[in-house]
Amino acid sequence: MKIVVTSAGMGKVCFLMVVSVVVWLAGCVSISLVPPLQPLQETTLSGTGKAKVLLIDVSGVIAHRTTDRGGVFPDPPDIVSRVKEELDLAAQDDHVKAVVLRINSPGGTVTASDQLYYELRRFKATRKIPIVAVFMDVGASGAYYVAMAADSVIAHPTSVVGSIGVVMLRMNVEGLLEKLGLETSAIKSGAMKDMGSPFRTMTDEEYHVFMGVIMDFYNRFVQVVGEGRPGLKRDRVRELADGRIYTAAQALKAGLVDELGYLDTALDRAKQSAELTEARVVTYHRPGTYTNNIYSGLRDSSTLRRIADWSQLPVGMPQFLYLWGAS
Repeated sequence: MKIVVTSAGMGKVCFLMVVSVVVWLAGCVSISLVPPLQPLQETTLSGTGKAKVLLIDVSGVIAHRTTDRGGVFPDPPDIVSRVKEELDLAAQDDHVKAVVLRINSPGGTVTASDQLYYELRRFKATRKIPIVAVFMDVGASGAYYVAMAADSVIAHPTSVVGSIGVVMLRMNVEGLLEKLGLETSAIKSGAMKDMGSPFRTMTDEEYHVFMGVIMDFYNRFVQVVGEGRPGLKRDRVRELADGRIYTAAQALKAGLVDELGYLDTALDRAKQSAELTEARVVTYHRPGTYTNNIYSGLRDSSTLRRIADWSQLPVGMPQFLYLWGAS
């Protein structure tokens, strides 16, 4: 008997053989078709020499990402984790002589803002190199809090600055539940155990408890601003810290920033503070990210107002925020 294998049949045989090998390998080796998140790498944006001025981006809502948004590719680290990663790299590089924070943010959660501030202060204490903050479109609330870790603060002439204060967001769906004919109940160990519940109206006693928490966070904000702006007396800081925003010119007059200028101004100020005649402006980024100048990667100001940004914030229970435009 003679067996004839056509080209089409041979193709099917080859395909089955490949599938068999892949199935066999799957039991022995873990194979990932999704590329893992790559570590940061350094890119020179401008300048020459061995000395470096590191440009760090602080853009968008300052918060820890609470959930993975899904999709084929993994989400990058949240802003606190990324800045921490950049500072750790810079701490190991003696050629980094100054840092410029490029800030474009309406703030974020109380804790994430404070953690970013803490990491910057710790880095500065360890490396003892100058840090210059520069506001782009927005440097408000938690973003202003973060800037207080810098040695000098510069505002773009069209920046919005300030919003020093605390806000608590809380949903109340009691009316909606009534319309749907639904009701909830809580079995609790104490009267305050479900305070802030979105399913009922807040009591006066609960309001005062929350206000006490908010004022503690507010007092910490005022203290941080007082330490970051030593030229302002504490009473003057409280006058300015009623939650309002300021134009760059108003902020300069009030003493909330040191000067008006551009990103180039901040880079020059960093070089001067580090006593550098020449230096390379460098940044850290993930492989595959297009970065070729000092504005690369800067988030559009309209992005700060999009729902996608607020989705990083925790939802459900009350949340305390150093955030402008939260409601």
